[in-house]
Amino acid sequence: MSIYDFKVKARDGSEVSLSEYKNKVLLIVNTATGCGFTPQYKGLEELYEKYTEKGFEILDFPCNQFANQAPGSEEEIHTFCTGRFGIKFPQFAKIDVNGKNEDPLYTYLKKQKKGLFSSKIKWNFSKFLVDQNGNVVERFSPTDTPEKIDSYIAKLLNA
Repeated sequence: MSIYDFKVKARDGSEVSLSEYKNKVLLIVNTATGCGFTPQYKGLEELYEKYTEKGFEILDFPCNQFANQAPGSEEEIHTFCTGRFGIKFPQFAKIDVNGKNEDPLYTYLKKQKKGLFSSKIKWNFSKFLVDQNGNVVERFSPTDTPEKIDSYIAKLLNA
């Protein structure tokens, strides 16, 4: 099984195959609009603008599992993010990243790269970096800023 075998729900409810992102470096992030880490959207958008032309994509999965910090519909979340942070990268439908209803994509990601003490996602803005061949190469905690991740992305894109 590879990351490209997964299908996820787009913001509008349609199905998207991750095979559409073959040969790209991906940063997969579970996000929330009411979190202390929400300002990271600004840094994520800066990374996206810096590297998208070189084959980089950010896949944003809003998640309301942590203290209900992603309330509202997919459209309300998208309107907030585009209006406040000017994001242009793809946002998908809300998902669960832990527990009995966790999205299979996150089950896979967590098996590929465990966290420091557990495979569970600890909070909003956990990040997984995927290389052009679909390998999960790094896992970053919510406190790891987009600026810290920049050099990892640059290295993969220049490999």
